Amino acid sequence: MRLTPEEEALLAGDQGTAVRKAMEIVVALGRIYEAEELVPVTSVQVAGVGYSNLGDAGLQFIREWADSGARVKVPATLNPAGMDLNAWRELGIPEEYARRQLEIIEAYGTMGIAPSCSCTPYLVGRTPSLGDHLAWSESSAVSYANSVLGARSNREGGPSALAAAITGRTARYGLHLEHNRLASHLIEVECALETVADFSALGYMVGQKVGSAVPYFRLKSHSKPELEQLKALGAAMAASGAVALYHIQGVTPEAQMGMTLADGARRIAIEDLDEGYEALDGSAQDIDLVWIGCPHASLIEIQEVAELLKGRKLATELWITTAREITSAARANGLAQMIASCGGKLVADACIIGAPVREMGFRTLATNSAKGAFYLQSHLGLEVRFGSLSRCVEAALTGRWPA
Repeated sequence: MRLTPEEEALLAGDQGTAVRKAMEIVVALGRIYEAEELVPVTSVQVAGVGYSNLGDAGLQFIREWADSGARVKVPATLNPAGMDLNAWRELGIPEEYARRQLEIIEAYGTMGIAPSCSCTPYLVGRTPSLGDHLAWSESSAVSYANSVLGARSNREGGPSALAAAITGRTARYGLHLEHNRLASHLIEVECALETVADFSALGYMVGQKVGSAVPYFRLKSHSKPELEQLKALGAAMAASGAVALYHIQGVTPEAQMGMTLADGARRIAIEDLDEGYEALDGSAQDIDLVWIGCPHASLIEIQEVAELLKGRKLATELWITTAREITSAARANGLAQMIASCGGKLVADACIIGAPVREMGFRTLATNSAKGAFYLQSHLGLEVRFGSLSRCVEAALTGRWPA
């Protein structure tokens, strides 16, 4: 691997032990993946935030980095935590859990990482440009950045993203290279796509079929998808498979620039979404919690929930997870108050997957997110109903999944 004189100095420890250790991680990964050089990154998004996932060992790992003097060189943010960092008591989060979670955020903050805990940094002023090199961790954010924005990032692990933030570099391999961004599968979508849940179900199906490959979509019965539909599509493919980049004919930037299929690309036809809905939707009737916001909800999605509620009172819990900046905007325009008056909660900073939901007594959840449904079932062992936003809101109003 070729290193610049500045990089050699970082590796030699000229800027301290913490930077040297971080460079060792970046260089080791580069050698594993046969990278020829490193590439500067414009931003980093670090996973490994929720206490449910990290535990005490993970907290100690982060503390050791912070105590060693590690400081980030480029703008860096965090993935969601396991709770709203301010309103955790109102949600019923156990006190000991909250204390540990706040210690994790504090340790990251010591290193200069912004306490913006969101899986959608691109919605809150941290939007990369076409061609920017990144070191992002969250799978859905990596997919959106690569696909919708045309930036370049591999799906980093928590430690490798932290190392990239400290050094300002990552190894140039994988999706940082032009030839790896060619599509290996042509996905011909014959059926109609109407809701976010439809795009989510489609993503679940395609992720299972293509694994970590790069799909190229032709949507035969749909105009240009909305932002919310695109983030749902990418999140689902990253969950059921490991898709970090997709193209849509006439929609995504590299497809518009002439990004073509690789030689020997395989064609897959999608005639309906039944396979996705059947895999994700369970049979529970009574619903303990309705969850919207996986990935974190946009202001438009919050507005849609408020409009569907129409001032009616909820019969069960409704949580909308989103970025703190979006929560502030929803308060400013009255949406947060409208939802709260019905009994719903805007939950900043958090992801339900990383929250202590079982300890809080929740057993059956409803969501319009394929990624959320997949992980609630596979990671937490919960019963899940999956369907459109309107069906989810109806479940929140009645306490039962609609027939």
